[in-house]
Amino acid sequence: MTQIMQVDGAEGKGTLTAALLAWYDRHHRRLPWRVAPAEQRRGLRPDPYRVWLSEVMLQQTTVAAVGPYFTRFIERWPTIEALAVASNEDIMQAWAGLGYYSRARNLKKCAEEVLSRHGGSFPATEAELKTLPGIGDYTAAAIAAIAYGRPAAVVDGNVERVVTRLRAIRTPLPAAKPEIRRSVRTLVPDERPGDFAQAMMDLGATICTPRQPSCALCPIADGCAARALGMQETIPLKAPKPKRPSRLGAAFVVLRADGAILLRRRPEKGLLGGMSEVPTSAWTARKDGGSDVTAAPFPAEWKRCGTITHVFTHFSLRLAVYRATVSAMRAPEGWWWSTPAQLRREALPTVMKKVIEAAVEGALKEPQGAAET
Repeated sequence: MTQIMQVDGAEGKGTLTAALLAWYDRHHRRLPWRVAPAEQRRGLRPDPYRVWLSEVMLQQTTVAAVGPYFTRFIERWPTIEALAVASNEDIMQAWAGLGYYSRARNLKKCAEEVLSRHGGSFPATEAELKTLPGIGDYTAAAIAAIAYGRPAAVVDGNVERVVTRLRAIRTPLPAAKPEIRRSVRTLVPDERPGDFAQAMMDLGATICTPRQPSCALCPIADGCAARALGMQETIPLKAPKPKRPSRLGAAFVVLRADGAILLRRRPEKGLLGGMSEVPTSAWTARKDGGSDVTAAPFPAEWKRCGTITHVFTHFSLRLAVYRATVSAMRAPEGWWWSTPAQLRREALPTVMKKVIEAAVEGALKEPQGAAET
């Protein structure tokens, strides 16, 4: 049987940490927001602004998806001061497609508070960081550890997987989260806690993967209780997810003769708050909206263009898509026409992009006669 490295004592903790950090020095992922170990040895320190921005973007989103968004944000708003004076509309436009739009709404609020309350510098403690908009336990710990070298327990999905296997924690997730956090706290070193946090993340992302973990390549495999028990592919255990409810609604795409599309803005609070949209029926996460032409915002020669499906975190949505073509029409108050060139810069969530694509593809497939409205 594999001998398990004792990680509870100071000596075992030091052995595990040393092995993990040595692996990280050689095999760390090169990410646009990260300062590599060799760069840190030359005196370059992680920028708290970049750490914060990347961690907010990475919540519920993959590294591959975040990379281009992060680069564009940094090019456009290179400092916290620049982001603080940006318009909400510009930020939402730049965020469109990343999802979880409450994160984007909190970016400007947080930047403004860092500027007004902290002189443009992020606070260094977890407690102070958690007083800022949009910063919870995880993000506060990540900023404190990575940017400021504080021995904070940084626990994301990758770290959860590594620790549940390391300690053979058999309590199903999410109930196991408190136990996992306690375990991580016992492992965090006083030296290089930020690199330790990132090493744990990288280990989970590249070696200790959800399926078929590469245990032969793992630097801390000798300390893994799940591997010793032959349970590395069954841990972590997860409680059954409740069935995701399905909601219905309708979306109405108005095409002008020059290709412009009629848009409006969603209310600032609530799902997709502050984003742009085509008119829709009154669906929400909790109730259906009208799904036929009677829910249209105004009379027109509406044509059915099929149905699109979009999955949100807590529900799925099926929207019947209708379109109408007009030769000329004044936009209702608070609405606007967006030309094809402008449409690419609109703060459109993915669900609205699906709706517009369905309507435009339908318009291209059949001849259209202009309908006066």
